[in-house]
Amino acid sequence: MIRVPVNPELIRWACERSGIARETLEAKFSKLPEWESGKTRPTLKQLEKFARSAHVPVGYLFLSAPPEESIPIPDFRTLAGQPLTRPSPNLLDTIHMCQVRQDWYRDYARRAGEPEPAFIGRATITTPHAEVAADMRKTLGFDLAARSDCPTWTGALRLFIRQAGEAGVLVMVSGIVGSNTRRPLDPGEFRGFALSDSLAPLIFVNGADTKAAQMFTLAHELAHLWLDTTALSNLGAKPGEGFQPEEVWCNAVAAELLVPLAALRANLEKGEELTDTLSRLARHFKVSTLVILRRLLDAGRIDRTRFDSAWAGEMQRLQHLAQQGQGGGNFYSTTLSRVGRRFARALVVSTFEGQTLYRDAFRMLGVSKTGTFDALGHEVGVMA
Repeated sequence: MIRVPVNPELIRWACERSGIARETLEAKFSKLPEWESGKTRPTLKQLEKFARSAHVPVGYLFLSAPPEESIPIPDFRTLAGQPLTRPSPNLLDTIHMCQVRQDWYRDYARRAGEPEPAFIGRATITTPHAEVAADMRKTLGFDLAARSDCPTWTGALRLFIRQAGEAGVLVMVSGIVGSNTRRPLDPGEFRGFALSDSLAPLIFVNGADTKAAQMFTLAHELAHLWLDTTALSNLGAKPGEGFQPEEVWCNAVAAELLVPLAALRANLEKGEELTDTLSRLARHFKVSTLVILRRLLDAGRIDRTRFDSAWAGEMQRLQHLAQQGQGGGNFYSTTLSRVGRRFARALVVSTFEGQTLYRDAFRMLGVSKTGTFDALGHEVGVMA
């Protein structure tokens, strides 16, 4: 039996990088401690299986030393005002997957003669927030009354996603890596990212977050597209110090887009308790109570001390709700949400026309059967 000469340091690095519990890895690979110590070496088959389980490219394990991995897009994430380091394999694989999809769609759009979205780069961080938010509402057809009439946050989010898609944005929402339910994404690591492009702008929203939080993330990443900037973000609705100016600007635009100050003030009621105001206006605007809190602070209706206290309470309540989990939903609807209806429709059309191999289409969609692919074609209106 041929053993592979692997640097034990690479095995230890892959284990730590994976973020997988030690007992879980050792349950699959009983010789793991011996590989790490250099006492024994794995076979090629064992090494390939280990690489798949640890979510690491097998080629990395043949290097002489652990590689310095970096996020392939500008990273605007911070924790307590400091940049974050050591991205997880789940985050890296998600970004790479979206870049592959974007590259494919850009080529498709060129062949199809699709027009370039006119709003890319139409603003700078010196452009007033209200002016940009008004432009976004007009471009997207973002109607406050229509959103308010949606019976649920899910319905309002779907409407928002559809409007962004019709404007030319590839919007992808998922809480897992690809279609692998064993690889959940962590909202604490990132909320979303924007891949700006003149022809194939793409936004990814972490679907493991709450629906209301996803609404704000989508608005925030759209603001990045108006600036024509690619960025990875984890900044929520809370105003604060220590963040990059661009992130602060995008947050302000997102807040004004979702809850215009004029509309907020028109819906305030005298003498109402803060908790009642938060609940009522969150339902009306279909946003998180955290966004409403921020806008009450922006409008001067509460001071910073009261804001900080209320924010801490709402964060605790929302984290408890998030821990209760969310249902899986319809398979086809979920798949379309993960890749975006605009992208899925283009991929199905291209595949049926013979321009894209079924193998490549299956990989980008995260499906493995022709019947499933055909059913998705029906869902996006390509097949009768």
